Amino acid sequence: MRPLHISAETAIKLSEKLGVPVEQIMHMPQHILLQKLAELDKDKEN
Repeated sequence: MRPLHISAETAIKLSEKLGVPVEQIMHMPQHILLQKLAELDKDKEN
């Protein structure tokens, strides 16, 4: 599986928000990353 095509700055920001190491963000499948971001957004709304 290829790494995500995101910048290093974006990966760092995502890792801070999700509490996940940067390396894990870069190798996370895109659909799982989108699911985690949706959950984070949903939690933020409540």
